[in-house]
Amino acid sequence: MQNSFSIGVEEEYLLVDRDSLALAEAPPELIEKCSEEIEGQVSPEFLQCQIEIGTKVCRNISEVRDDLKRLRTCVAKHASQLNLAPIAVSCHPFADWKEQRHTEKERYADLSKALGSVAHRLLICGMHVHIGIDDENLRIDLLPQLSYFLPHLLALSTSSPYWQGSDTGLASYRLTVFDNLPRTGLPPHFSSWAEYKQTTQVLIKLGIIENTTKIWWDLRPSYRFPTLETRIMDVSPKLEHSLSLAATVQAICRMLCRLRSQNLKWREYDRFLISENRWRAQRYGISQGLIDFGDGKIKQMNDLVDELIDLLTEDAEFLGSVDEIIALREILANGTSSTRQRRVYAEAEKCGQEPAKAVVRHLIDEFHADL
Repeated sequence: MQNSFSIGVEEEYLLVDRDSLALAEAPPELIEKCSEEIEGQVSPEFLQCQIEIGTKVCRNISEVRDDLKRLRTCVAKHASQLNLAPIAVSCHPFADWKEQRHTEKERYADLSKALGSVAHRLLICGMHVHIGIDDENLRIDLLPQLSYFLPHLLALSTSSPYWQGSDTGLASYRLTVFDNLPRTGLPPHFSSWAEYKQTTQVLIKLGIIENTTKIWWDLRPSYRFPTLETRIMDVSPKLEHSLSLAATVQAICRMLCRLRSQNLKWREYDRFLISENRWRAQRYGISQGLIDFGDGKIKQMNDLVDELIDLLTEDAEFLGSVDEIIALREILANGTSSTRQRRVYAEAEKCGQEPAKAVVRHLIDEFHADL
């Protein structure tokens, strides 16, 4: 239990024109202005209509709240001066990926060349949460245990029901797009850090990838930091929902380490079974529940979240995140972003408005509501 459980959050945003509500390319001055205020914490993303922010290394969720609010406020302020607005959503409701251009950087050009049209379709945004785990072998030991909870996190974060103007029927279409890339999905099982390094070095030595940043599993050891990086979640329009999800990841990591200190561990389930829950979360979000493999039945998300809160209470108290963990119930009560987007779409359609544009206006409002 000597781990710091430090926490850092990365979020990717789409930029839209405030008049047309269509995607807009980020002008260089936007990155420049933001960089002057939040140096080292903002960067362009693969597509020119995207921007990425990352918090500092934080000790607790309170520090994450302050930093993430500061970053979102900075991007919103400077975007507004250019008649743009950021939206924290994993897919734009009506944009066409074929009309987007990638950022003029060598690494993005290389990525485009390596992946072809698979890369060109990456009009998606996500949220990544880093948790400080000092011991390398412990990071590997936690991979299959933490993987059990990835579908829960995905279900609670879903924000991408629309793609190119159509309702996909999925709560997270982002994952459908992302899974077309190589080296994605649930992480494999490794017995040790040495085995992980030996396995990934095969691709590095062959020149297929230059390092493990090109391994895009839902959960991975970070290449740059002594952290486990959870990557499965859609990005959340509401700041408070992002904080609840980040706090949950941190508390789960501490809970698993606490069990280990007692010579216990969370049961490791086959990737085949976890993948089924991953699909259920991707398809239904919070509406149809997930499989409880221990009980051998499908449980509704209300029950699963109640159990999760009980499971994490001791760790949340230690980490100072009880309120954020309990706030998961608010997501269930009012719906994930996918639920809320569909609600707005239906209401606008009923009123004779342009429903897809109404959804974008709704997303702009939610981004700015907590700033």
